[in-house]
Amino acid sequence: MLNDAVLAAAVAGFVLGGSLIVAIGAQNAFILRQGLVRSHVFVVCLIAALCDALLIVAGIAGLGAIVAGSPFLIGAVTLGGAAFLFGYAVLAFRRALAPKALHADSKNMGSLWAAVTTCLALTFLNPHVYLDTVLLIGGLSGQYNGSARLAFGAGAVTASFVWFFTLGYGARLLAPVFERPMAWRVLDLLIAAIMALLATGLLLRFLGA
Repeated sequence: MLNDAVLAAAVAGFVLGGSLIVAIGAQNAFILRQGLVRSHVFVVCLIAALCDALLIVAGIAGLGAIVAGSPFLIGAVTLGGAAFLFGYAVLAFRRALAPKALHADSKNMGSLWAAVTTCLALTFLNPHVYLDTVLLIGGLSGQYNGSARLAFGAGAVTASFVWFFTLGYGARLLAPVFERPMAWRVLDLLIAAIMALLATGLLLRFLGA
């Protein structure tokens, strides 16, 4: 019975983590683009997954309750995230004005430092990440005890690793489509719209609070 309970908790964590992370967002849009140009794919996928794992563990350990009880922390993260997302939206829009065809070679390899810092910023400056991992997953883990709680967290962490690496390396299947500049224009306009909408939503939530 104990093993069945632990397995059920792990499956529940995997399903919850997967359902939250699959939604289109800043982090996913960035990894998709990196995968399309085959630029530092393993590194950005690993960083994104590890960051999610860190936040999930922190939430399960009780950080979620601390953050939720601090209006200052919530406000700071919200405003900082909105500013960054607006900035990234502007960059994506500028790329859309002068799109280039995809050529998956070394010329498309941007700076590793730029890829790492952007991935970290899109993770830690995005309040939705904290809401999903620290608050929601961390909060729901409270219904489990002992090994089942650890299994719930492990399931959510596994979902992050599976999703990010699938997205990063699966993007290559779309490479033939992005040999046309117009496809890049559509993608970058979509990314710009997503970032701007997320940032606007954060500001409205902040003003409403």
